[in-house]
Amino acid sequence: MEPPHKTQAGGRRTATRGYSGDYLLVNKQRKHRIDNKKLRRFLSLLAPALGVEHRSLSVVLVTDETMRGFNRNYRGFDKPTDVLSFRGEGGYLGDILISSETAYNQARKSSTLSFEANIRRLVLHGLLHLMGYDHETDGGKMRAIERRLRRRFQC
Repeated sequence: MEPPHKTQAGGRRTATRGYSGDYLLVNKQRKHRIDNKKLRRFLSLLAPALGVEHRSLSVVLVTDETMRGFNRNYRGFDKPTDVLSFRGEGGYLGDILISSETAYNQARKSSTLSFEANIRRLVLHGLLHLMGYDHETDGGKMRAIERRLRRRFQC
């Protein structure tokens, strides 16, 4: 199983330009409605806030089954997860995979987080990983940035 940027993408694809960066959204699931327009707008605001508006990236929304395969092959965990990031090369920042099913279930269990806000939260989290942050090893730096931007973008 190859990272999404190295395979043919199926599903609904929408692209937006953020300054000089391209943001590709690919929806490969049909269980939960995704508002592509709102998500593209969020990306066009988030990327400049992180200083990556001139870089390209993809956000791919998948099922739990697909996410489980990627998580098993790349991290050795035979279960779905909410978000995975695959770093790209050169001007291509990489791919963010989000399981819409897991995101939906997380939102249902939360008293404060809607499904849309959770998708934004996961995009933010994945983008920070693409930028090289790692909450498991950076002594809280990624968490601090993520907390600040979650308040700013209400996610």
